[in-house]
Amino acid sequence: MVLQTKLTKLVGIKHPIVQGGMQWVGTAELASAVSNAGGLGILTALTQPTPEHLRNEIRRCRTMTNKPFGVNLTLLPAMTPPPYAEYGDVIVQEGIKVVETAGNNPGEHIRKFKEAGIFVIHKCTSIRHALTAQRLGADMLSIDGFECAGHPGEDDVTGLILLPLAAKALKIPFIASGGFGDGTGLAAALALGAEGVNMGTRFLCTQEAPIHNNIKESMVNATERDTSLIFRTLHNSARVFRNKVAKEVIEIERKPGGAEFSEVAPLVSGARGKLVYENGDPDHGIWTAGQIVGLIKDIPTCEVLVKRIVQEAEDTIRGRLAGMVVNEAKL
Repeated sequence: MVLQTKLTKLVGIKHPIVQGGMQWVGTAELASAVSNAGGLGILTALTQPTPEHLRNEIRRCRTMTNKPFGVNLTLLPAMTPPPYAEYGDVIVQEGIKVVETAGNNPGEHIRKFKEAGIFVIHKCTSIRHALTAQRLGADMLSIDGFECAGHPGEDDVTGLILLPLAAKALKIPFIASGGFGDGTGLAAALALGAEGVNMGTRFLCTQEAPIHNNIKESMVNATERDTSLIFRTLHNSARVFRNKVAKEVIEIERKPGGAEFSEVAPLVSGARGKLVYENGDPDHGIWTAGQIVGLIKDIPTCEVLVKRIVQEAEDTIRGRLAGMVVNEAKL
């Protein structure tokens, strides 16, 4: 048996599980492993230093899987913005069929991808942004709850509220993101109106994730309280693993009068975060992690993880939940 949803039918995958884009992590090794397991693996475009490097990574991924996989393109403010249009051109030229977009002002990129016949999943942290992305032509949305790693928005609304709101407000299908990592979570997301789940942090803790094992072990040993929200005073909240650097950033932000980004910039540089994954020192820099770390207890292969999640979801739906529906006359 399998769980068939609009997600599985529209993008041609076996299981309704997406590996979301993750900076420094969304490489061919992880994306192909997720796709081979029946989910949708995602390459992260900006993990590659140039558009041509992305082209090579797409081609490399195709040597590792013959299953569908996509590319994430995240659009964020920057002093020197990446050449987003050129990354987008490579995605189109290489015949990618699914793109996950995230961040600000995705309209022109959604139009480009739609004109090329690409299925677009846009990630949102609020219903108002979801409605805008729907109007701009996204085919599907990924609704990010407050539990998620990375940027959860500024509204502090959990998935338990966002998902049923999305089911009522949207005309296009959506998947659930933030706080998902097991089969009961998948079953809950489907019950709340989603067509599947988008997982980032959980896929960090797999054997194929291209990060140091010390970081994976840090997440296995963590609790649900081991994440922190930084940049709150800068109105650009980010959920990261609670470590020495995150605590230092929060202390700087809490000083009387607040702080400027320049005061924390050396602590939160992407280069330091990349070294965390490479060298395995969890306190070297900031690195994103969602509250789902509290439920992560092992480091399986992607195949084992995906199969386990789907089986748990089926058991929950057909067993525990179905068993609660009884004939009133028999009470």
